[in-house]
Amino acid sequence: MNADGFRTIVEPFRIHSVEPMRMLDREQRERRLVSAGYNLFALHSDDVLIDLLTDSGTGAMSSEQWAAIQRGNEAYAGAPSWFRFVSAVRELFPFRHVLPTHQGRAAEKILFSVVGGPGRVIPNNTHFDTTRANIEASGAEAVDLVIEEGTHPDSWHPFKGNMDCTELEKLLISRADDVPLVMVTVTNNSSGGQPVSMANLREVRQVCDRYGKPLFLDACRFAENAWFIKTREEGYADIGVADIVREMASYADGMTMSAKKDPLANIGGWLALNDDAIAERCRSLEILTEGFPTYGGLAGRDLDAIAVGLHEAVDEDYLRYRIASTAYLGNALLRLGVPVVVPFGGHAVFIDARAFLPHIPPLRYPGQALACALYLEGGVRSCEIGTVMFGRHPDGSEQPAPMDLVRLAIPRRTYTQSHIDYVTEVVERVAASADELAGMEMTYEPARLRHFTATFRPRMDRQGVSHARSEPDGLHSQR
Repeated sequence: MNADGFRTIVEPFRIHSVEPMRMLDREQRERRLVSAGYNLFALHSDDVLIDLLTDSGTGAMSSEQWAAIQRGNEAYAGAPSWFRFVSAVRELFPFRHVLPTHQGRAAEKILFSVVGGPGRVIPNNTHFDTTRANIEASGAEAVDLVIEEGTHPDSWHPFKGNMDCTELEKLLISRADDVPLVMVTVTNNSSGGQPVSMANLREVRQVCDRYGKPLFLDACRFAENAWFIKTREEGYADIGVADIVREMASYADGMTMSAKKDPLANIGGWLALNDDAIAERCRSLEILTEGFPTYGGLAGRDLDAIAVGLHEAVDEDYLRYRIASTAYLGNALLRLGVPVVVPFGGHAVFIDARAFLPHIPPLRYPGQALACALYLEGGVRSCEIGTVMFGRHPDGSEQPAPMDLVRLAIPRRTYTQSHIDYVTEVVERVAASADELAGMEMTYEPARLRHFTATFRPRMDRQGVSHARSEPDGLHSQR
């Protein structure tokens, strides 16, 4: 419902430019799926009708952002674009040092190359994929400490992304010397895009202060998290989103950011922090790997687009629409009886693949099976967030992830209500024959971040029916 009480979700923008889409028939989609090794990352995007693989860099920029691109200045050092960018960042996140990067994972790589290493341990509410991979690549250990409710898809806790501060304190009591920093991801993508409360951030800050540990935010969906604080947490209903963001930042000593999410840009990110000594080491590594610290792997036009996007991201009309349009899909699936993570997050609706496909055990990848079925049925591309993504551990063992989810990530300002209605219809069709879906087995697995490039094939289901017409041929031709 909008601010005036109407049920209809009205987008706070008009469509200024359009991009054509095309629908392949089912036989064509099946051929593309087999050719891609049943990995939806390997599909040609032209073969996807509704692309919900990720909300990262896939949104539509505004006319003001496109105008800002024309103001972009490409001076190698100290360009006006840099000053506009850093001013916009510090307006919300007033950290002393701001290091732009080409995207969020580059910020993570720089940070954990400096503070990580063998014997170190980095706690988080829940690390997402590249965060965990960059920590582990340094030789450090990534530890997830989300509250118990965050591991139960059907729990209605309003802040299921919260960190378990009791467990954090236990870790610090036993291994304080090994912990260079504590991290909190807002919103918590791995547990269903769930927000973190302001009260929890304050409590984490207090624990960090007792043990002398800096607190960093993985803040790529900061505006959506702030909206949930405004609408769900007592005492914040009359406080502006920008002020809520500034309070969130006040509890932290630094942050990593992918500007491809809430800042509404197609590329970019940054690392920001207050510690002068760590910043100097990070700046030296940035020059080596990203570029001079006033552009950090980005063109000046990208810096200007991010600066405008940061202002637009905290606009309350936009956020009201953004959260309501995501809930529109979630509520439609709930009405169909589809098991989804509740309450809904801001950037995506997450289907509980274990509950959707109870006959497929976690190590047969029910999330991957469901994601492939959604593409085969209606050309909808989604993303497995489960045992494929998180099941392989640094010691080589494979174990079920805490949850097996399929994320329907909604690009910002991109799809209309009819697109979302179509997605609902596709899920409904898949649900009607869910018990016929087969599990998957992996035919190729890289050493890290396997979900991006692994290949699969369907296994025989309980009725002995194989849903593949031929064996996958890896990552070769996709057309």
